[in-house]
Amino acid sequence: MDLVTLKDIQEARERIKGQVKYTPVLQCSEADRLTGRQVYFKAEHLQSTGAFKIRGALNAVALLKSRSDKEGVKHPGVVTHSSGNHGQALARAASVVGLPCTIIVPKGTPACKMDAIKRFGAELIECYPSPSGRIEAMQKVCKETGKVYISSCDDPDIIAGQGTIGLELLEQVPDVDAILVAMSGGGLASGIGVAIKALRPSCRVYLVTPLGKMMEQCLRSGEREWPNPPQFLDTIAEGIKLQQAGHNAFKILQEVAEKEVFEISDEEMIEAMKFSFHRMKQVIEAAAGAAVAALFTDKMASLPADIKKVGVIVCGGNVDITNLPWYDSFSKGY
Repeated sequence: MDLVTLKDIQEARERIKGQVKYTPVLQCSEADRLTGRQVYFKAEHLQSTGAFKIRGALNAVALLKSRSDKEGVKHPGVVTHSSGNHGQALARAASVVGLPCTIIVPKGTPACKMDAIKRFGAELIECYPSPSGRIEAMQKVCKETGKVYISSCDDPDIIAGQGTIGLELLEQVPDVDAILVAMSGGGLASGIGVAIKALRPSCRVYLVTPLGKMMEQCLRSGEREWPNPPQFLDTIAEGIKLQQAGHNAFKILQEVAEKEVFEISDEEMIEAMKFSFHRMKQVIEAAAGAAVAALFTDKMASLPADIKKVGVIVCGGNVDITNLPWYDSFSKGY
C-alpha cells in the first residue's frame, strides 16, 4: 500500500486552503543566461512562517484535532524536535486549531527561529545539539505530558501537506522538465515527488544535499547505508543538516527521485545566497541556497538538453541577518 498518494495530497490541499499562501513562481534572466535553461523559482521562502513547513504541519494537526473531536476527547497536544522551520510551522498550526504545543530545538538554533516559535505560543525547550539529544528530549516530553510526536519528515500527513507544492508548481509551469529540491529528512522532496510523478511522470526530481549526506549512495544501493547513531552534517545549512533520511521518506524517494544527487558545499551555498540577494532581491536561507546553487554546477550543465524548464524549490528564508555565513563573525551555533 502506498504511504502517500496523490489523493492524500489533493485532500491536504483542500484541508489547508485559506491558511497557506499560494506562493509565486519567480524568474531571473541571469539564471536563465547562466544555465542555458528556463528556470522557475517556487518561492516558499515567502510562505507563512517563512518556509514550506506550514503546509505539512497544518495538515497533520488539523487531522489530529478532527479525529479527537469525533471521539469526544480532549487532545493532549503535539511535540516535535526541529532545527527551527518545522518547529515554527507546528507552533503556528497548533495555535490555529487550539492544541498545546512543545518544540525542542538544538542549542545554536538561529534566534529568529526561536523567537518565532515563542510568538506562536508554544513551549520552547533547548536540547543538546545532536540527533540523539533531540530524540531523548522529545521522548521525555511525550512520556510526561502524553503529547503526540509529529515528525518533520516521516509522518504521512506531513508528507502529503508538503506535496501540495508540487500541485501548485504544475499549475504554474505545466511543462516543467525537472525539479531541484533540497532535502534533510526528505519530507518535502518525497511529497513533491509523489505529486509530480503522478501528474507529470516525465518530470525528473533531483535531490540536493550538503556534502557527506550519502544520499546518492543509498539510492543506488536501495539500502540505508548511513552510520548509526544518526548524526548532523557539518554544514552552514542548519535546515538540512540531518544526515539520514526518514524511513518513510526514503521508501518514497527510491520510487520518485533520480538516483543522481547534487551535493553542494558551503561555499556554493553562500554564492547562491548572494546571487539571490543581489540578482533577485530575495532573502533566502542556506538550505534554499543549496537548491539554487545546484543550478550552477557542472552536473547541471551535463544534464540532457531536453531538460529545458527547471523548477527550483526555494524552501525557506528564515536567516539571521546578523549572522550571515559570509560574515567574519559567522557562527554555526553548534
